[in-house]
Amino acid sequence: MTMQLTRPMPLAEPKRLTAADVAARTTSHNSVGQTLSQTMSMAWRATKKMRRNPEQFFDVTIQPLLFTAMFAYLLGGGLSGSVQAYLPLVIPGILAQTALTACMATGVQLREDMEKGVFDRFKSLPMARIAPLAGPMVADLLRYAIASTLTFLTGIAMGYRPGGGVAGVVLAILLTMIAGWSLAWVFTWVGTLARSAQSVQGISMMIMFPLTFMSNALVPVETLPGWLAAFVKVNPVSYVVTATRDLANDGQVTGHVGWAIVACAAVIAIFAPLSVRGYKRHL
Repeated sequence: MTMQLTRPMPLAEPKRLTAADVAARTTSHNSVGQTLSQTMSMAWRATKKMRRNPEQFFDVTIQPLLFTAMFAYLLGGGLSGSVQAYLPLVIPGILAQTALTACMATGVQLREDMEKGVFDRFKSLPMARIAPLAGPMVADLLRYAIASTLTFLTGIAMGYRPGGGVAGVVLAILLTMIAGWSLAWVFTWVGTLARSAQSVQGISMMIMFPLTFMSNALVPVETLPGWLAAFVKVNPVSYVVTATRDLANDGQVTGHVGWAIVACAAVIAIFAPLSVRGYKRHL
């Protein structure tokens, strides 16, 4: 009796993932809850990174002290007659300037992560595209809060007495944090387009200086020439500065506060999709 041997069937080779397959897995079909959870995970990662690199807090700890003292003593006597009279004008202005300078670092950090290959790992994860962008920006809210608080404390030490009281100061800080978070999307978009962290920093400086110094942060609009005043009046930073003055100095939620929030929402609506689209180019 002969036994007939059967040849085993060859095993099918595992399918190799293409770039399109990987992109499909990262795009996803994430729910709103999953997207929020992933964003907070990225925020926690960024917070731990800050804790291990304390130099990331230098711009929000030293700059408020330096800017507040420097501009108050240099310009106070010439513009308002005394430093004490100038403080209600300049403190909210320094608040916006510091937040804008702090959010500029968002794009630089993003570009550095891309250069180090961190985002290559994110490509293989079933993660919402917006999470790696929004997460670090949520963590940066801590930096904006530190900068705003130190600005007010420095002003109070110099003699500033906010008429809005504690409630007005807290609302002014919250508004500044919202403004910093919205403007950070501009620098995030730059970070997805530029080819190096150095170029991101250079482009961001060109954006930052006109927005901060061509505003009503340091001088009243009435003292400016007509062509410059026209730009200052439509500058989003001017809306934020005027609104923080109303809150901190008078404790009033005026129409300027509403327009500042509208301006922040408009910046997010424009630059958040541009940032996500720029990030998708790297997938």
